[in-house]
Amino acid sequence: MLQPGIVKVAIPGAAVAMVASGSAVAFPSQHVQLDPSVASSSLQLSRDTTISRDALRPPINPTMATPSSTPKPTASPTAKHLKKQAPIPKPTAAKTRASQEVKAPPPAITGTKYTTTDVNLWSLPLTGILLDVLPKGTKVSVTGKVDGLYAEVVSDGKSRWVKSQYLSATKPVADAVAGAISQAACKSGSAMEDGLTPDAIRVHRAICAMYPDITSYGGLRAGDTGSEHATGHAVDIMINSSSEGQAIADWLKANYKKLGVSQLIWEQHIWTVQRSSEGWRAMPDRGSATANHYDHVHVSVYGNSGTV
Repeated sequence: MLQPGIVKVAIPGAAVAMVASGSAVAFPSQHVQLDPSVASSSLQLSRDTTISRDALRPPINPTMATPSSTPKPTASPTAKHLKKQAPIPKPTAAKTRASQEVKAPPPAITGTKYTTTDVNLWSLPLTGILLDVLPKGTKVSVTGKVDGLYAEVVSDGKSRWVKSQYLSATKPVADAVAGAISQAACKSGSAMEDGLTPDAIRVHRAICAMYPDITSYGGLRAGDTGSEHATGHAVDIMINSSSEGQAIADWLKANYKKLGVSQLIWEQHIWTVQRSSEGWRAMPDRGSATANHYDHVHVSVYGNSGTV
């Protein structure tokens, strides 16, 4: 039974439980105010002091969200060394290079000289290309320009080079030719010719007829392994004086085609047909006058290529 002036209000049990836990619940047309001293708990205080994650996020800039405000990319600056880079040159065609060479003015000619032997004609000194071989006695135009061992000559209006040591201001004397070369058997007998090739016999008979004072020759040496003497392709002419040996060597060199000569050795120098443009080339010291060919002229032959 209720006393006068007191109204009975029914509150659901769930609401009572929520009020006891300290949580605020709103009911229709009602406002419940909680006493902090009663509603707060240690768990609730811990939740109240936690900082919101949204508070740590940077503010959203509304201007960045619109497409029109997106910044335009800027081009990377060009390096200074690329701005002034020269264009890559195009390779010159072979025809263009050839035309430029043709248009080049010919070198100035200062005189003429003669080749003293067969001489190699080069495009450049030392590093040039072999273009031709000028025969002995060829008249060439010279410029007076010298580069080391080479002298500049003019051939077909172009600059060419030869070794200066094979040029002379005077024309060389014509070589002796067939008709002056005897092939008669030597008076001393033919024993020295045993085992020799036809070219070696040609050399022996020619020198024997021209220099009857020479009576000593070297021919076949079967046991001389590695030497042309072992096969009959060489003759040694034992001379009586240095001047006689020089004259014989020069005469054989001048008539090498008629006699089938391939190589000469005299006074520690060698001459070969293959390198005839180089003239006489020095040889290393072998230790004695005979080994260095000071007392005889050594003649090597092809076999049977002579024409006399």
